Amino acid sequence: MKPTLLILAAGMASRYGSMKQIDAFGPNGETIIDYSIYDAIKAGFGKVSFIIREEFADSFKAIFEPKLQGKIEIDYVFQGTDLHKYGIDKEVERAKPWGTAHAVLEAHEQINEPFCVINADDFYGYEAFDKMAKFLTTEVSDNQFSLMGYQIDKTLSEHGTVSRGVCEVDGQGNMTEINERTKVYFKEIDGQKKVCYEEDGKEVEISNHTRVSMNFWGFTPRVFEESKEMFADFVEANQHNPKSEFFIPLVADQLIKSGKATFKVIPTSEVWFGVTYKEDKPIVQENISKLIAQGVYPEKLF
Repeated sequence: MKPTLLILAAGMASRYGSMKQIDAFGPNGETIIDYSIYDAIKAGFGKVSFIIREEFADSFKAIFEPKLQGKIEIDYVFQGTDLHKYGIDKEVERAKPWGTAHAVLEAHEQINEPFCVINADDFYGYEAFDKMAKFLTTEVSDNQFSLMGYQIDKTLSEHGTVSRGVCEVDGQGNMTEINERTKVYFKEIDGQKKVCYEEDGKEVEISNHTRVSMNFWGFTPRVFEESKEMFADFVEANQHNPKSEFFIPLVADQLIKSGKATFKVIPTSEVWFGVTYKEDKPIVQENISKLIAQGVYPEKLF
């Protein structure tokens, strides 16, 4: 059975200022999602599922269905705020849904095969999809999941600090914990470009080779059962905190600590790039142009 690509595309992109999920970055109006889907098809994925807000459905269908028809199966998952379908008898007022792990949970009725999760606005590179496809077809199990591990110095923005999930990895290549560093940046130290982060007002240098999560995860449907239980507990604890979010690393951390699953950190040499700020757009366009010039991608994807 071919694995499924689940794309997190329900965010509102408040820092970017517009719907970056469907913004044009390639020479023929290609979105970043187009490059991810192109790589996923090449790597052997059989279906793409978009996690979106229901009001975005017509826009997504108009953009993606004509170009993808006959190339890969397409599916849509709507992320909302209804808690009753998870057996949670509460009404909680929120401006937006409950975060990335909740978004994945919303796909529980539509995905029955191994799958991976990615962000809509992140460029991951073909090698990452190829390695993930191999993992999902040969290694994955209900207690062995995975995370694509990017080298931290290949993921930073030149336009401000970023948050990164820094992975601690054991001798078997499995993640033991993931720590969110909220202010990560480049700094010139002794004539070399080093990576630092701030914590409690102090500057900490970190190895350029440290592996970080860029929200590219591999699962089986077993994760739905586990996260459903965790989500109920999370809502109970955070029902009066309208900005709280149920993130995928929270689920991973709990599964690791309870001994229910391991997460293999799959190393990739790919350079990650994405769009957090408007100023990132020309850099992403330039990077894509370089990859086209190198023959990595055709000028017109589909």
